[in-house]
Amino acid sequence: MSYTVNASILLTELPVLERPAAAKAAGFDAVEFWWPFATAVPAQVEVDGFVAAIQDAGVQLTGLNFFAGDMPGGDRGLVSWIGREDEFRANVDVVVSIGERLGTRAFNALYGNRIDGADAQAQDDLAVQNLTFAAAAVAKIGGIVLLEPVSGMDTYPLKTAADALAIIQRVTHEHGVDNVRLLADFYHLAVNGDDVATVIAGHAAEFGHIQIADAPGRGEPGTGDLPLAEWIAAAQAGGYSGPIGLEYKATQSDPFAWITH
Repeated sequence: MSYTVNASILLTELPVLERPAAAKAAGFDAVEFWWPFATAVPAQVEVDGFVAAIQDAGVQLTGLNFFAGDMPGGDRGLVSWIGREDEFRANVDVVVSIGERLGTRAFNALYGNRIDGADAQAQDDLAVQNLTFAAAAVAKIGGIVLLEPVSGMDTYPLKTAADALAIIQRVTHEHGVDNVRLLADFYHLAVNGDDVATVIAGHAAEFGHIQIADAPGRGEPGTGDLPLAEWIAAAQAGGYSGPIGLEYKATQSDPFAWITH
C-alpha cells in the first residue's frame, strides 16, 4: 500500500516546514498539502522555503491544493467565486511553478461555496471556465486537476461524486479537457450519504486521487465504522493505482499506529 501523508491536517503540532521531515521520520516517502500559504500569491522566499523543506526531507509532494481562501473562516475554494477570478488564475501560476520544481502532478481545486445573492448557474459557469484554465496550465507539466465533494459546509454544492462528475463532464464536453478528475475522499462521500461502494464500482479507474478518514469523527482508520480497507481494495481492483491520501485528524499520540496492525 502506498500512502501519502496530508501534512496540513496531520503533524500539526509542528511548524509547516518541519512536517515533511517528520513524515519521512515516521516512515513515509510522500506528503500532500492543502495550500500552505496565507495568500494566493506568496512571496518567492516563502515558496522557496516550502520547496526546500520538501526536497530536504527527501519526500515526494504527491498533491497540492490551489488557494482556497480563508479555510478556518469557512471558505472552501475560489473556483466558483465570482469576483475572485484574477486571484484564482494568479494562484494557478504559482501552483504550476511549485509542481514543476517538485514533480507534483495532482492539484486539488476546491469548488467554493454558494455566495449569497449570486446566481448558482453563473457560479457553475465560472467554475467550468476556471477548471478549464487550471487544467490547461497543469497539463504543461503532465498534471491533473482534482475536483472534490466535501462535507461539513451546507453552502458547498458538491456533496456527492455525481455532483463533481457532472461538472467534470461539462469541462470535458464543452472544452475538450480530459485532465480534470474526481478526488474520491471516502470520508466526505460517506458522511454526505453517498453510496461509496457504488461510486467505486462505477468510477474507480477514473479517480484522480483517494483520501481516507474514518467516520464518525474523521479520525484514523479503525476509530469509526467505515470499511476503508474494503473500499481501497475494491478501488485498486477497479483500476485505481495511485497513492492513498491520509487526511484524518489524529486522535492518539501516534497517528500512524493503525498501519502496523
